[in-house]
Amino acid sequence: MVKKEMTRKFLEDAFCGESKAHMKYTIYAEDAEAQGKKNLARLWRAIAHAEFVHARNHFKALGYLGAIDANLEDSAAGEHFEIEEMYPVYKNASEFQEENEAVRSAHFALEAEKIHEKMYNEAREYLKSNEDLEDKKIFICEVCGYTTFDAAPEKCPVCGAPENKFKEF
Repeated sequence: MVKKEMTRKFLEDAFCGESKAHMKYTIYAEDAEAQGKKNLARLWRAIAHAEFVHARNHFKALGYLGAIDANLEDSAAGEHFEIEEMYPVYKNASEFQEENEAVRSAHFALEAEKIHEKMYNEAREYLKSNEDLEDKKIFICEVCGYTTFDAAPEKCPVCGAPENKFKEF
């Protein structure tokens, strides 16, 4: 684990940059695919994966990868912060500035994060008895991020998207 403060700060900045690049390139690939540019999409996906590898290496060097129970606790805490502090403030500021797309985006994320925190906390309960989660299908709304087990609803309860907008995991 990196210990020197300056090196640590640089590596944290690099982790953030590589993570952002991974997401940008993945989004670019999705858009290119939708426009029929499958090989360009493949290039972006490949390089996005390389950026993920860089971010993962930085994450591990920073000592952020812990035991599964600690990782679940960290995940639940991150979702809780987003629910209680981050997204309500972002949404409020967006409403104040009449930025409707930002209001919509913050609302969708806030509602999904509530479910994610609950899911992580339930997973922590399973882990206490050294069990893995039940083998259930997971469905994510591709419009808002709403997450559910077992089956996609006919209509997303957050954004109203139809069942065919859900991706199965």
